[in-house]
Amino acid sequence: MDTHEMVELCKKHTLYTWSRQDAVNPLPIERTEGIWLHTTDGRKILDFNSQLMSVNIGHHHPKVREAFKRQADELVFAMPGAATKIRARVGKLLADIAPGDINKFFFSLGGAEANENAIRAARLCTGRQKILSRYRSYHGATNLTMQLTGDPRRWANEPGGPGFVKVMDPWPYSYSFGKTDAEITSENLKYLDEVIMYEGPQNIAAMIIEPVTGTNGVLAPPDGYLQGLSELLKKHGILLICDEVMAGFGRTGKWFSFEHAGIVPDLVCMAKGLTSSYAPLGAVGMRDHVAKYFEENVFWGGLTYNAHPMSLAVAEAAIGVMRDEGMLENATRLQAVMREEMDRLTEKHPSVKVGRCIGLFGMIDIQKNSAGEPLAPYNGTHPAMKALGAKFLELGLFTFVRWSSFMCNPPLCITEDELRHAYGIIDEALAVTDAAFEG
Repeated sequence: MDTHEMVELCKKHTLYTWSRQDAVNPLPIERTEGIWLHTTDGRKILDFNSQLMSVNIGHHHPKVREAFKRQADELVFAMPGAATKIRARVGKLLADIAPGDINKFFFSLGGAEANENAIRAARLCTGRQKILSRYRSYHGATNLTMQLTGDPRRWANEPGGPGFVKVMDPWPYSYSFGKTDAEITSENLKYLDEVIMYEGPQNIAAMIIEPVTGTNGVLAPPDGYLQGLSELLKKHGILLICDEVMAGFGRTGKWFSFEHAGIVPDLVCMAKGLTSSYAPLGAVGMRDHVAKYFEENVFWGGLTYNAHPMSLAVAEAAIGVMRDEGMLENATRLQAVMREEMDRLTEKHPSVKVGRCIGLFGMIDIQKNSAGEPLAPYNGTHPAMKALGAKFLELGLFTFVRWSSFMCNPPLCITEDELRHAYGIIDEALAVTDAAFEG
């Protein structure tokens, strides 16, 4: 089957996500290895977004492939109510990785299901129904998680069910809560406390956040924010749920991004990097006080593929690779290189407004003019941004271009030389947006 036939059959018989189908132009991937994508038409493309911010260990790792094969020879499937060796091992492994008393885990097939079951657990154990989430957030594409999501992808799925309340995070788009981290943290938490008063704290089960906001900006919280948020919610008996689907498993240089703040949420949701996307798997980790409720009360949730042996075997192997090959340490070390390259591009290119990163989790914003106006409007696009994405691919680099920004999220196995090579490609491609800069 040649490339054209493969692409046309995929477009004819399968539905692509988040797309008008007549506008779909899928990348024809044949094989992958390390940080590279190889296409059926012979191109070699540097994967600068870990595909969906998820292939954290890099592509096609032999240790993970072998673990998958071994598990297939031992046990392919067991029902959710069964006990298996791999279930026992991975549960213990995650308890060892997670900080504090996060000791029990509910397994799902992805991040949306993990977030949905975390909400279910929070509502059951508190007896409350309302859920707080933030406008600058993405939590999944199921009906419930779309209601949690703040970004515009939720609009087409509204109205949703009752009980979901959106609030501002510390980094609004067009104004500020203050100039310093201390001011921003203090003012945002005052604002949030007032929202809680209006909604009735006795009605609010939980607040779900991305500790480091993902696709809506790659925004690390200001100093003191997560600590203050944790204490505020605790004061009102509201559970804190951390969505670590994108930021977890080494992306920020820690197993979980909330660890940078030294807090322990009541529930934590994970997926993506948990298996590095070699197999579908998500999980909800819960602290002892949450898990204790379900010792004597039914958890009203389940799915056929809960604790699927094949996915668990992949998770065990992927976590082992991260540990053995020092990928968390590599993300921490290369953060300085990524910031250096981002600063260089900001100084050189008038269209670059700012770049930011934590670990190997980064984003660069493109501006229309020296006033800092985004090149594309909120939830919009611009011909130059579309051309920038096309130029990246032409030069051999894949990443997500969204609105007026693009992602910088390579696999955690990337070397310094490879990272600088990627930014060399970006440097060349930015001529496209510089040409659209209005001065």
